[in-house]
Amino acid sequence: MTDHSEADAARALIACLDLTNLNDDCTEADVAALCKRAETPQGRVAAICIWSRFVALARSTAPQLRIATVVNFPHGSDDPEQTARDAASALAAGADEIDMVIDYRLLADAPGHVERQVRAVKQAAGPKLLKAILETGELETPELIAQAAREALAGGADFLKTSTGKTARHASLDAARIMLEAIAADGGTVGFKASGGIRSFEEARSYRELAESVCGAGWAGPARFRIGASSVLGDLLAVAGGTARATHKATY
Repeated sequence: MTDHSEADAARALIACLDLTNLNDDCTEADVAALCKRAETPQGRVAAICIWSRFVALARSTAPQLRIATVVNFPHGSDDPEQTARDAASALAAGADEIDMVIDYRLLADAPGHVERQVRAVKQAAGPKLLKAILETGELETPELIAQAAREALAGGADFLKTSTGKTARHASLDAARIMLEAIAADGGTVGFKASGGIRSFEEARSYRELAESVCGAGWAGPARFRIGASSVLGDLLAVAGGTARATHKATY
């Protein structure tokens, strides 16, 4: 039996979920199914996150949903102008949010490049949300994660996001703390998204609790806190509804 506090926490996490399908073999039918899943018995998710080629379809299928899409994904790009054009096209098709990958390979050798890259894409995004994916699992030191966070913030990112989920190392609480501390030092107005390998209620809750401990109680609502995942929704719904849960392997 799930206690009331856990059920409430699960519902709060569902409201912060970017329900995602970025599989290489994703189809129009998969996107239509994702749109239906986004309207859960425990409330609507924060957004769906899909390939840009499906944005127009999702917008016409589910106009009530927030739609996030990815650009220069998953490898990043050293061509900010092309990434900006791709972002503008996705927004014109109906996207509400853009998730971009910083060029993390150049971070150590070309200080300032990430800031310029993010700024170019933010100019294309305008008032729409821009999430900068730092790919923290590929950054070798805490100092590089902190540098990536600072440069993305300086470039105007509206969210810092941990990972693409397409590399061997995904989100981690250690990297999340560094990112959240950078956000707090910047004034606490920029959001945070944990993504990559999050499969259980406990894992998702740990990121929300960390965000609130660093940025303050009540900070981690959908406007400033997201979990990017697909498989975690079933576990969150089970906890929220007090039903039987599948077994998940922790990925901390």
